Amino acid sequence: MKWTTDWGLRGRMGLTMFLLFALYIVFLGFLVAFTNAGLITIVIAMGAFSFAQYFFSDKMALYSMGANVVDEDEAPELHRMVERLCQQADLPKPQVAIADSQVPNAFATGRNQKNATVAVTTGLMRTLNQEELEGVMAHELAHIKNRDVMVMTIASFLSTIAFIIVRWGWLFGGNGRNQAPVYVAILASLVVWVISFFLIRALSRYREYAADRGAASITGNPAALASALMSISGRMDKVPKEDLRDQAEMNAFFIIPIRSGFVGRIASTHPPTEKRIEKLRELEREQELA
Repeated sequence: MKWTTDWGLRGRMGLTMFLLFALYIVFLGFLVAFTNAGLITIVIAMGAFSFAQYFFSDKMALYSMGANVVDEDEAPELHRMVERLCQQADLPKPQVAIADSQVPNAFATGRNQKNATVAVTTGLMRTLNQEELEGVMAHELAHIKNRDVMVMTIASFLSTIAFIIVRWGWLFGGNGRNQAPVYVAILASLVVWVISFFLIRALSRYREYAADRGAASITGNPAALASALMSISGRMDKVPKEDLRDQAEMNAFFIIPIRSGFVGRIASTHPPTEKRIEKLRELEREQELA
């Protein structure tokens, strides 16, 4: 299969990014108007935070999962698989990491294509066969090729700032006689955080569809990823609940999210597995007719 662009999906992602951009412009205006900090101070503070998030998010993700980078001697088959898929995807080979976890999952992290890591859990390697594992790894490589980690980091940046202001807004000043501007800034931050929360998750769901399509293009075998998604989804029910809770914060990185009750379902970073499988089946039919 050729690596083709889904323009409908691209349009929805573009609209979501535009809405986020417009929301953040308004948010910056509120910060300048209703806090004691000037525009330059705000830009410098946000720039420092953005720099740290951009350059260290990969290390934080690996640390959060307890994933360790492995060399070819430690995981020769996994390395050979990743190298072969990278050649098919025209990508530089990323680092390979393994997390000792019962949760069957995988994720990609890194600020760009030359500084990336793909990670799998031991639970995933025990759950999937060779073709299914290739489908999952191709999905993660598609995230790297599409620069999804960078896009989602940038998209979530000001949302994170808004959340910090909501939680620690009193630090932004004001005096004892007139706290109204501070309260307005905190309220604006709360509104920005809530709206961006749902927009970012919508963007994440769109990019999962794009990564599924990319995986099908890399392997030429959309059925393998569809089968892997079914296997992982079924295996999740057998994982101890404490293990699922420990890793729930990593949902945006995983190939299948760890859901946590009603809120987890309505604010998921991933589309329903059934819809993803349905779209992969459509790609399989397209491939057969080509």
